[in-house]
Amino acid sequence: MSNRKYFGTDGIRGRVGDAPITPDFVLKLGWAAGKVLARHGSRKIIIGKDTRISGYMLESALEAGLAAAGLSALFTGPMPTPAVAYLTRTFRAEAGIVISASHNPFYDNGIKFFSIDGTKLRMR
Repeated sequence: MSNRKYFGTDGIRGRVGDAPITPDFVLKLGWAAGKVLARHGSRKIIIGKDTRISGYMLESALEAGLAAAGLSALFTGPMPTPAVAYLTRTFRAEAGIVISASHNPFYDNGIKFFSIDGTKLRMR
């Protein structure tokens, strides 16, 4: 039995505007992730997204949460998920974050995290 409430097999996904894919939740997610990542010392986070319009809204909320936790972000703009993973590893960023629901319909969106080595973060 898993105690994961929001994270599925590939991050968080859902319909934009419905929990958990809301600006309020993403702001809180950014803050919580930022607090955890700040413990590691680095303040560098890379954020990329796909071309969904909702990505801009979610990116702003995520940035606000990360900033409230004391981190700063480098924004790649629209970019394929593997490229964000590559840049995270290359720049030795503390984490990479992609805002995308991949193959899901346009009205969905999602968020996935990559570790400093460019691999997907694993839930423990």
